[in-house]
Amino acid sequence: MAGRAMSDPKEQALRATRTLNPHPEAVVDAVFTASEFCDPRDLVQVKYEMVRRVRVDKVPAARAVREFGFSRQVYYDAAAALDAGGPAALVPGKPGPKGPRKLTDAVVEYVETCLAADPSLRSRDLADAVAAEYGLSVHPRSVERALARREAERTQESPKSRS
Repeated sequence: MAGRAMSDPKEQALRATRTLNPHPEAVVDAVFTASEFCDPRDLVQVKYEMVRRVRVDKVPAARAVREFGFSRQVYYDAAAALDAGGPAALVPGKPGPKGPRKLTDAVVEYVETCLAADPSLRSRDLADAVAAEYGLSVHPRSVERALARREAERTQESPKSRS
């Protein structure tokens, strides 16, 4: 099986884009599996066709999710994604955190206040201040990056506000 995956360029491409269906064997919809065009390994195609079968072919959602190997929640999420952004919205997003969890805007504002009061504070001192005030353990480098991001945002906003 591992040899097949390495020699199949489509499977490699699907894996690289995080659109490889982890359970292609669960797709048993007769119309889908009978088509030469349809590929149960293609997660975006499978979800699109599942929603299409319900909306266009009037297949009950319960049957469609069973035949495409998903839960009802996945169906409703896919339908909402299609409505909001079309087929491209079915491509899974990157895994992991989507933004700062500890160094939120409020915490960074606190850090900036501390820095304004005492410009000689180093990132280690600021991380210690965050720990004392919020009970959050943050790395000094994370504080530096958060301050740099905030400064970059200000720099980008500055020319716009002058126009």
